[in-house]
Amino acid sequence: MNSITTKVGIIGGGPSGLLLSQLLDKKGISNVVLERHTRDYVLGRIRAGVLEHGFAELMREAGCGARMDSEGEVHEGFFIADGSSRYHIDLAKYTGGNSVVVYGQTELTRDLYEARSERGGQVIHEALDVRPHDVKSANPYLTYRQGDETFRVNCDFIIGADGFHGVSRKAIPRDVLKEYEKLYPFGWLGVLSRTKPVSPELIYAKSDRGFALCSLRSQMLSRYYIQVPLSDQAEDWSDEVFWEELKRRLPDDVASELETGPSIEKSIAPLRSYVAEPMRYGNLFLAGDAAHIVPPTGAKGLNTAASDIHYLYHGMVDHYLSGDSTGLETYSEKALARVWKAQRFSWWMTMLLHHFPDSGAYDQRLQETDLEYLFSSEAAMRSLCENYVGLPF
Repeated sequence: MNSITTKVGIIGGGPSGLLLSQLLDKKGISNVVLERHTRDYVLGRIRAGVLEHGFAELMREAGCGARMDSEGEVHEGFFIADGSSRYHIDLAKYTGGNSVVVYGQTELTRDLYEARSERGGQVIHEALDVRPHDVKSANPYLTYRQGDETFRVNCDFIIGADGFHGVSRKAIPRDVLKEYEKLYPFGWLGVLSRTKPVSPELIYAKSDRGFALCSLRSQMLSRYYIQVPLSDQAEDWSDEVFWEELKRRLPDDVASELETGPSIEKSIAPLRSYVAEPMRYGNLFLAGDAAHIVPPTGAKGLNTAASDIHYLYHGMVDHYLSGDSTGLETYSEKALARVWKAQRFSWWMTMLLHHFPDSGAYDQRLQETDLEYLFSSEAAMRSLCENYVGLPF
C-alpha cells in the first residue's frame, strides 16, 4: 500500500477544506486534501455567495481575497418586502459600518483552488472509498482508492469537511453522536439567469403565495428563488411559469422592473435544519455541512462552515507553533456555540418570511406582528443586522 505522511488529513475539497488547507500551508503546517469528485465537478456546483464580514477577512488572510475584493459586490443593506411594501435593512448603520460581500461560491472555490496550485498544495481528486481509521488514537490515518491502487495517509489529525452525506460523521459511534433536525414542509426553486438584477441589493419577499428572494452574482448574473412544495420537481417549472410566479410574489414596482431570460441552471433544494454533536471525536474534527445545515434564508451555511475553519485554523496554529492545544480541545464547544446562534437566526428568518401550509390564523397574526415589531424597534433591527453580517468569532 502506498503511503503519504502529513500533519493534517482533510476529507473534502470544497470551500471549507480548501480554505483550511491554504491557511495551514501558509503557516508551514503540511496537509493533504482528499476529494471524491473531479475539480470540474466541484466548480460546477451552484451555491449561494453572501459572505459575512469575518469570512471575507479570512479569505484575505489566506491570500485569496484579491478577486473577491475587485469583483465582489459589497452590500451594506438589503430589503424585506411584505406584500406591496418594501423596507430597507441598513446593515452598516446598525453594525458600526460592517457589510457583506456578494461573491459566488463557485468563484470563491476557484480562487482557493488556484491558490493551492500556486503553492503546490496536495489536493487529490477522484479519491474513492475514503475512510478514517483509529481516530481515537494518537496515530489516525486515512485510506482511499484510485483505480486498483489503495493509498494510506498518515496524519496527526483528520478534518471531516465532506458534507452532509460524507463518511466523516459516520466514524463517530452512534452512542456518542447526538443529532438534532428540523425538516421544513417546502423547498426553494432556484433559477440562475444572465439578466440584470432587479435590485442592487437582495430582496427577501413575503407574500400570501409564498416566499421569494431576488439575489445576484454580478451585475449581469441574477439568482432568483421561490418557495415551492416538496412534491414539485424542477422540470415541472418552465422558465415562463417561474417568472410569472416570481412577479406575483414581488411588490408591483419591483415586478415591473424584472428582466427575464432563459435559465442557466434550475434546481429545487429542500429546507432543513441539522446539527450533530460533538464536532470532535478523538483526533477527528467535523466542519461545515458534515456537522450542521441551515435553511438558506439567513445566508449562514457557507459562513458557519467558515467559522468552523477559523476555530480549527487557530487551534492548529497554536498546537503546532506554540505547543498549546487548548483551541483544539475546546473546538467542539466553541464551534457549536456559534453554530446554534446561526441555527436560531436561520430558523427565525425562515419562520418570519415563509408561508406555512398548515398554519392557522393565530400563527399568521404572530408572523405579521413579528414583522411589525422588527420595523418599529431599533433593538430588533440591530439584532437582525448583527446576525446577518456575522457574529464575532
